[in-house]
Amino acid sequence: MESTNLNVRIDREVKEAAEKIFEELGLNMTTAVNIFLRQTIRENGIPFSLKLDTPNATTAAAIEEGRRIAKDKNATGYTGMEELIDALKS
Repeated sequence: MESTNLNVRIDREVKEAAEKIFEELGLNMTTAVNIFLRQTIRENGIPFSLKLDTPNATTAAAIEEGRRIAKDKNATGYTGMEELIDALKS
């Protein structure tokens, strides 16, 4: 099998951190990248899940409520935790 070069620009800190992990695993960067590429071929895609951090329904509702309250000029506001706690007690 003929080999070829692959040039990749990466943050120095990321490279150094990855190299430390690969070294502990007994790998060098070239071997680790080859493992990733071969696994990508085997999986016919990225070999791990790529997801956006989507809030669940409860969190999404709380975010929406917060946005609504922030826009409401008649909403009650508090200047400190003690004031909020007092309001919750009454």
